[in-house]
Amino acid sequence: RWMIATYKLDFAFILFKECILSGIMSVNGKKVLHMDRNPYYGGESSSITPLEELYKRFELPDSPPESMGRGRDWNVDLIPKFLMANGQLVKMLLYTEVTRYLDFKVVEGSFVYKGGKIYKVPSTETEALASNLMGMFEKRRFRKFLVFVANFDENDPKTFEGVDPKVTTMRDVYKKFDLGQDVIDFTGHALALYRTDDYLDVPCLETINRIKLYSESLARYGKSPYLYPLYGLGELPQGFARLSAIYGGTYMLNKPVEEIVMEDGHVVGVKSEGEVARCKQLICDPSYIQDRVRKAGQVIRVICILSHPIKNTNDANSCQIIIPQNQVNRKSDIYVCMISYAHNVAAQGKYIAIVSTTVETSEPEAEIEPALELLEPIDQKFVSLSDLYEPTDDGTESQIFASSAYDATTHFETTCNDIKDIYKRMTGSDFDFENMKRKQNDVFGEDEQ
Repeated sequence: RWMIATYKLDFAFILFKECILSGIMSVNGKKVLHMDRNPYYGGESSSITPLEELYKRFELPDSPPESMGRGRDWNVDLIPKFLMANGQLVKMLLYTEVTRYLDFKVVEGSFVYKGGKIYKVPSTETEALASNLMGMFEKRRFRKFLVFVANFDENDPKTFEGVDPKVTTMRDVYKKFDLGQDVIDFTGHALALYRTDDYLDVPCLETINRIKLYSESLARYGKSPYLYPLYGLGELPQGFARLSAIYGGTYMLNKPVEEIVMEDGHVVGVKSEGEVARCKQLICDPSYIQDRVRKAGQVIRVICILSHPIKNTNDANSCQIIIPQNQVNRKSDIYVCMISYAHNVAAQGKYIAIVSTTVETSEPEAEIEPALELLEPIDQKFVSLSDLYEPTDDGTESQIFASSAYDATTHFETTCNDIKDIYKRMTGSDFDFENMKRKQNDVFGEDEQ
């Protein structure tokens, strides 16, 4: 039995974002206690195994049929996400050397929905010219746009071609290259990965950088810009938890949080099973501090088990499909994230496709129908509706720092932005990847890197 009353901590952490931050803070010499009410690492961002456990979690009356194979061959993510190959999370994994605990596979394709069909997302000049998404003249204009983005350097005005990156809106950039609505849809939503069209009327610099990130990520491995860890996303929080432990962090699973102890308006400890772990700062997800967060919407996610690859994806064993909001008369995109037995997350010959979107109506399941139609026939569905919460204050006074709930996107870039934001609020300084570098060998005696 753990005795926690004697701990005097710099930080207490009560899930995936919190796992990463606990790893970083431990590397930086802080004394860290990480508590989780669940019996597994990562909270909502974990992978559920065996399959029987998923059926129980979603309160399905029956057990998995024999056709699903062995239950222990399944690791099903509750929140689907891919890693951008050149993105922030990969950078975090490389700097902390957490990559040594994980194996990744490249996701085989990225697709976009148009007029009821799906098409491969073109993101290079060659792919643009071969794509069925556009007519001949549109292809030439899009190619010119991609060349402009590839050559663009915010520190070299010669590459601006009359565009002021801090003033010119993205809508005006599209006009400059005479791009049509369908091309604008897949550029903004499948390349720049925006969820809505709000980005059109703000300065174009961030959008150009997002398209560059997509292209650079694609260039690393060729098939798509995305990576996925073998055995599921639950491996990621475990990797960062191990990093924290190597640097003296303490982990406690199955630890209910009874009270967050406050004195004079700021946190001084966390009470669990009658004992108090004292701390100077606390990081937690919104579910632990309902009185300090507000509801900002809902996300629907549907986990679908299939016995076949998705049609028109060249039989890919993994892919992403983005349904831009304009294509289905919505305000936000619908995402499909598909992985399979090839990633050690499903029984042989089985596929897992997870559909997600921001809820806009009182009938969320009807909203995702266009995505479900792409997946038919579906062997089994698991539907979840999650409230999106965000903190009501920045935590500087209370020293309680809440992360935001996971959005509907199928990549980790927004997650990493939240991690960097919490880091800045906690420390008062900008997030610096250099601070994540390991400072010693771990206890397993791996060679110097």
